[in-house]
Amino acid sequence: MNAVTLDALDLSALLCSRVCHDVISPVGAIVNGLEVLEDDQDESMREFALDLIRKSARHASARLQFARIAFGAAGSAGASIDLADAEKVSRGMFSDEKTQLSWSAPVALYPKNKVKLLLNLVMISTGAIPRGGLLDVKVTGDGEAPTLVLVAKGSHARIPPHVEALIAGTPENGVVDAHGILPYYAGLVARAAAMTVSFSIEGDTVTIRSEPVAAAVEPVIETPPASSEDDRPSDSEPSDTLLA
Repeated sequence: MNAVTLDALDLSALLCSRVCHDVISPVGAIVNGLEVLEDDQDESMREFALDLIRKSARHASARLQFARIAFGAAGSAGASIDLADAEKVSRGMFSDEKTQLSWSAPVALYPKNKVKLLLNLVMISTGAIPRGGLLDVKVTGDGEAPTLVLVAKGSHARIPPHVEALIAGTPENGVVDAHGILPYYAGLVARAAAMTVSFSIEGDTVTIRSEPVAAAVEPVIETPPASSEDDRPSDSEPSDTLLA
């Protein structure tokens, strides 16, 4: 199947739709809480509204901070990102969720696209455990050749539908929509970072593994040995033709 290529405008529009989708729920909850404060004088209801506003504001802020690194420029071209910042925004995403996050990674600066890939894979892995569970993230190796392993374990775990084709840039119907933009974008980032992405499942455990693309092996072309001086006939020696 041929790879699908989105132009810059379509890619930007779909990513914006994704970010809006992620923040509209907590922002809507903040609006609802403010309406309760305006209309209801019951003390218990007002306390409930304030608590809703606080939690929703934290949730919206966490999602925006995550999106800033996962989808945004996060610095100039060629910049590096601290893995500690990636861990911080990831933990913020799961602070009020049903999924527990375990994180093991060096405290170091890694190339921007490799960190962006890691964060996008974190989001994809949550789709592997729709009922929640444990997400274990491990980063090994240096920044130039890291290995990223994400293990999602939970009830009814599964590889998210169409995600492998979208990461490869070859969606089954040839169309990328707002629901599929995350894995499609992750594939773009993986290729830009020269990283592979693979999925496997065993029971209630889904493993996502990303590692550097294997370097191509240059074919070895053997050249015939050069003739030595002893192998060439001497001008002083008569040839067989002359002797005949």
